[in-house]
Amino acid sequence: MLISRRDTLRLGAVLGVIGASGLVACGSPDAGGRSGPATADDFDRIVAAYRELQIGLDRRSPDRDRAVASLDAVAVEYDAAMNLTADQLWPDLPSGPGSTHFPLMYYRLRTIAVSWATPGSALSRRPDQARRIRTALETLYRTQYNENTQELGNWYVYEIGVPYWLLQSVAALGDRLPVEDRRRLLRPVLRFVADPNRRTVGNGVIETGANRADKALITVVSGALIGDPARVAAGVDAVTDVVGRGAADLSARVTSGDGFRTDGSFLQHDVVPYSGHYGLVLLSAVAGLIAVTENTSAALPAALRARFYQAVPDVFAPFVVAGSIMEPVRGRMLSRQGETGHDAGHQLTAATVLLARSAPEPHRSRLAGLAARWITEGSWAPYLAVTDLGRFSGGLAPVGVADVEYAEQLLADAPPPAGAPAEHRVFPQMDRMVHRQTGWSASLGLSSTRICRYESINGQNLHGWYVGDGALYLFLPGQQSHYSDAYWPTMDATLVPGTTEKDSAPPPLVGNPPPGTGRTFAGGVRFDDGHGAHGLDFVSQDGTLSARKAWFFTPDAVLCLGAGITDTSGARVRTTLESRNLGEGGTAALTVSGQPLNQTPGRASMLPGRQSWLHLEGVAGYSLLDHAGAPPVAARVEDRTGTWRDVDTGANTHGTDIPYTRRYQQIWLDHGVRPVNASYAYAVLPGASPDQARDAWARWRVLSNTPEVQAVALDEDTTAALFFAAATAGPLTTSGPCAVIAGRDSLTVSDPTQQQRTLRITLRAPGRRLASGSDPGVTQVSTGAALTLDVDVTNSRGATHTALLAR
Repeated sequence: MLISRRDTLRLGAVLGVIGASGLVACGSPDAGGRSGPATADDFDRIVAAYRELQIGLDRRSPDRDRAVASLDAVAVEYDAAMNLTADQLWPDLPSGPGSTHFPLMYYRLRTIAVSWATPGSALSRRPDQARRIRTALETLYRTQYNENTQELGNWYVYEIGVPYWLLQSVAALGDRLPVEDRRRLLRPVLRFVADPNRRTVGNGVIETGANRADKALITVVSGALIGDPARVAAGVDAVTDVVGRGAADLSARVTSGDGFRTDGSFLQHDVVPYSGHYGLVLLSAVAGLIAVTENTSAALPAALRARFYQAVPDVFAPFVVAGSIMEPVRGRMLSRQGETGHDAGHQLTAATVLLARSAPEPHRSRLAGLAARWITEGSWAPYLAVTDLGRFSGGLAPVGVADVEYAEQLLADAPPPAGAPAEHRVFPQMDRMVHRQTGWSASLGLSSTRICRYESINGQNLHGWYVGDGALYLFLPGQQSHYSDAYWPTMDATLVPGTTEKDSAPPPLVGNPPPGTGRTFAGGVRFDDGHGAHGLDFVSQDGTLSARKAWFFTPDAVLCLGAGITDTSGARVRTTLESRNLGEGGTAALTVSGQPLNQTPGRASMLPGRQSWLHLEGVAGYSLLDHAGAPPVAARVEDRTGTWRDVDTGANTHGTDIPYTRRYQQIWLDHGVRPVNASYAYAVLPGASPDQARDAWARWRVLSNTPEVQAVALDEDTTAALFFAAATAGPLTTSGPCAVIAGRDSLTVSDPTQQQRTLRITLRAPGRRLASGSDPGVTQVSTGAALTLDVDVTNSRGATHTALLAR
């Protein structure tokens, strides 16, 4: 037993004294489904379970041993550099007030403590190591973080980051830390996380999303460590916001603010798509909370746990490719050296495995199958091969010893990996979508009045100017490293595939609030698992450049149209087809209309004449669909060097100054200077052969490419269109802005502006009528030579409406 029953009772006896000093504000008017107040046995179980989450089960295996060795590599280095005779423990981390340096002090000490407590580690064999950790904790308590410390700088450090690392250090020490010392060291946690429902600084802001989840877990664990049943109850009740009558319930599906949205989106900071970071943080905290309270009176109710189990396949899994999280849902975190898409995918896998350990069927099998697939598919950064922990400094957690052991236990049961069927999914409440097909996947980064262009705060995402301007992300199974292998510090951030931008200095970055576009049209419509259409009414941050942009997704291509491209700045305007990371010294032949292109590294080549297609070896084909009016094509192969500190200078997250060089193949369309109503039309064919690229142009027909409507005949039966105004294209006429795809037996429509009430759609298709089984909001107005439908889109928030058609 890590904390004795007598210690628990002694801690409980002092709570009156602590409460009188204002350090604890707990309690709740509703038990929220709990079976009763936590007991001394419950405290023991919670603390023991939390300790196990840090150090594992001592279940030996080669992968587990490698994880321990990786932990040792950083922990031994941190310990060797730690000077216990001075107030400044590490020479590179000055002691003093403010949030700049002391979080890293606690993170390093947490790493040392967990390493010491992990069986078989190098530090576990040192007889004086526990004393060294206690001494360091006392130094930090005295000089950096105590109940009298003033919050200066980033509130998160005081109220979430450091409390976590302090709790993990204390739990790791177990009974090697006397009860009186434990109580004293936890006083700042009790002060700065006095109420999990509110922020201590900032006039008591109501906590939401990931921040609330973190504080709930911190409150439960700290309550167990000091033997306070009211504090444990307050942490559990914070999950469903009992105090606020459910207003900030973490499990709720909402239509505004932070958290899980009704369409499967996840937002944090109100306007930032964050399934790939803050959503993971929330899920990980809740998974931890479920694990530590299992078999206690504080356990979360089964129905509540089920809502979080269901979020994994619905909210997170669509954005996972080969065990990595897709870039457009990672916000500013894509600039963190210790938080690549693979790192984010690893955290999701760890949370999913942890949830599966206690989930009942059928949830367990579904969660286990997803985790097994992600672990199996991720070959570039294998989940079980833990290395390079020095990259991490307190963002998402790296894969730990316990995570490896839990995953090995799960895989030992041989769960069949979940399938990865074709899927086109729209997440209109965060201006995102995902298109998953055999052999490739894609996603878009859009922005509007609802969703920001980018988030750049705390010194992060310093090259993120254009990631919300129509960025088209292409994921290929043979290039798992593309976005994780030093992509963001080395890529040319003015050449983001899919975007139309000026070849000039980027605009100044805007912090809080992050910038939107002032335009409402961003989003699209799903037709079936293989088809979708999406559009963007684009305007540059400085307002000089505007364009109407559309993307049409098929099982083997993305058709990209642009119209109304107009700029008054005097800079050259270009649309980027490709900016592919070929790796360090990588090679990939680029052919143009069947002829190899000889490129001089670093020098752009303007391709002669009107080209019809290009092919980049191992990546894709590019078919230019507008032969007569296509803008000139340029290509460049370039070695680019950068450091992670170039894109992240955050006090607690900054990257290293180590230079990385990666080779890029760039392809763009040149619209010239001061274009007026310029346009483009091309198709990207992921994984296509040269022959497939050559023959692609004849497969589709561009019906319209104007500022009012962009439409394509995908085949003889299917027409897809983005209407930016009332207009006609091919067989379709609409009453206003919308996205429409019409096929032989169905028609789907959405309102990407999310502002309209009724859309009238006319389909020139003699003899067609509305069939039963259509969405309730679709009504038939008339039939005959054409079918006219009214679609009620009131408060549908960009969702797809389906009309089934019959003859």
